[in-house]
Amino acid sequence: MLEKFERYPLTFGPTPIERLERLGAHLGGKVELYAKREDCNSGLAFGGNKLRKLEYIIPDAIASNADTLVSIGGVQSNHTRMVAAVAAKIGMKCRLVQESWVPHEDAVYDRVGNILLSRIMGADIEMVDQGFDIGIRESWEAAIADVKAKGGKPYAIPAGASVHKYGGLGYVGFAEEVRAQEKELGFAFDYIIVCTVTGSTHAGMLVGFAKDGRARKVIGIDASFTPAQTRAQVLAIARNTAELVELGRPIVEDDVVLVEDYAHPAYGVPSQETKDAIRLCARLEGMITDPVYEGKSMQGMIDLVQKGYFPEGSKVLYAHLGGAPAINGYAYAFRNG
Repeated sequence: MLEKFERYPLTFGPTPIERLERLGAHLGGKVELYAKREDCNSGLAFGGNKLRKLEYIIPDAIASNADTLVSIGGVQSNHTRMVAAVAAKIGMKCRLVQESWVPHEDAVYDRVGNILLSRIMGADIEMVDQGFDIGIRESWEAAIADVKAKGGKPYAIPAGASVHKYGGLGYVGFAEEVRAQEKELGFAFDYIIVCTVTGSTHAGMLVGFAKDGRARKVIGIDASFTPAQTRAQVLAIARNTAELVELGRPIVEDDVVLVEDYAHPAYGVPSQETKDAIRLCARLEGMITDPVYEGKSMQGMIDLVQKGYFPEGSKVLYAHLGGAPAINGYAYAFRNG
């Protein structure tokens, strides 16, 4: 589905799929749980899902003769960390806008984790006191204009790389990769669990799995706490991506499955249930999830299993999208483990 698109390799190759046997047994053993380890996909600054997206965006950045990647995210954005890493790797400058998307007051929140890594990699970081919104931000547009005014050649990458014209392609590739791995495993997954915020990871998966009729088996776990906006953005990105890859079938609203029960109390703020899910997964599998994204999708998967959402015997694939460095910003919450 992606043969006609140029790809700049930033990842190691296909990411491993492992069975979460102890977690599955703990939850009753009625469904088989697996994780696809996107958190282990690259040697660039701890990797993660954003690199799959950037592999299809960077060729366009290079072709534009840009010298500066300009992006935006929250203080503990995984995406901006990855943009900083890629800029370093390809020899471009990096300008990052870090907005106050999370009402979180850990004493070291703005000095550890993702933002620390971005600073180490040389990104020019601007802190902006603005709240959460997955839409296009004025502060980002101002940063792009400022780079131009200073004689630079900016290349604009929106939050999460999501509403970029090529933002959904990487996770179409994820679906293609899973299909190849399923042939080796000897079975197909019945459900795929993904954390959903800015939308292009979910949207790309939806399009990729639509090829074999599994669009609605991609279960998005909302972590935005603005689900109507997120749902609409997933649909828009999926439709654009489906057109790009010539899917050959329309994407309709019902193709976007988004479970809204686990994003509370706010974007980036973990509930007690989220923290419990992080601990449970860590103590049974040694797999670290974060309070912003993967902890909430892990909480969602655990709860859905316990509620009997998945028929007995189902094989469920949890997409671990990375993001573990952000947990450093929540040290006080986990001070006792």
